Amino acid sequence: MEAVTTATYNCTDPEQRAEGLAHAQRAIAQKQCVVMPTDTVYGIAADAFSAQAVATLLAAKGRGRSMPPPVLIPRLQTMDGLATEVPAAGRALAEKFWPGPLTLILHAQPSLTWDLGETKGTVALRIPDDELAQALLTITGPLAVSSANRTGHAAAQTASEAREQLAESVEVYLEEGFRPVNGSGPGGAAGLPSTIVDCTADRLRVVRQGALSLEALREVVPDVLGLGEEPETSEEPETSEEPEAPAGDTAPNA
Repeated sequence: MEAVTTATYNCTDPEQRAEGLAHAQRAIAQKQCVVMPTDTVYGIAADAFSAQAVATLLAAKGRGRSMPPPVLIPRLQTMDGLATEVPAAGRALAEKFWPGPLTLILHAQPSLTWDLGETKGTVALRIPDDELAQALLTITGPLAVSSANRTGHAAAQTASEAREQLAESVEVYLEEGFRPVNGSGPGGAAGLPSTIVDCTADRLRVVRQGALSLEALREVVPDVLGLGEEPETSEEPETSEEPEAPAGDTAPNA
């Protein structure tokens, strides 16, 4: 196996940005990991369709298959290629809040030959509201992305912070300053992770409250269940575990 040559690119410089995106595209194609900014925190990314690449991502974080990463996608239309039985309420949320800090858990297309971990037939999808992230996704396609940190440690809010934790396990670091952009900077409040909504049962349910409020969700889907709320009856089918459960990992996720 070839040795990984880690490189950091300052993507505020147009020339380095172009070089960094090209290097990141090659790294993803070679089943290696890259660190990229998102609209919440920095994420570690790998080819969602490569079991080897996803395993490398999980190993870099020190995380097992029981906590599979979500998948970031470049455009809304990609959802129908990766998910099936998308409910009208879930689609309405995607149309309203993507790109943005909303992750939707959906039934995965059974024909896909990917292995994200123990997903129980589901996939968590999101479009990040970050221009550099979208530029990378446009040239690579869907990426498995988790917060750029070792499990149990704080999520990186710069690529430099990510490199301190992930070191040589990542080939390319795309640095574009503090995330979230409107945050208070190093030493200040950490960015909130995306809000996760499970769309696989009869009623939509928030399984992680994050940057998108329940009130905002209910403006689109009035009967969405909040975190910890139960429906009036207990006959709903059991849903899968949330892909980025915060238990055991104190860091917010991309």
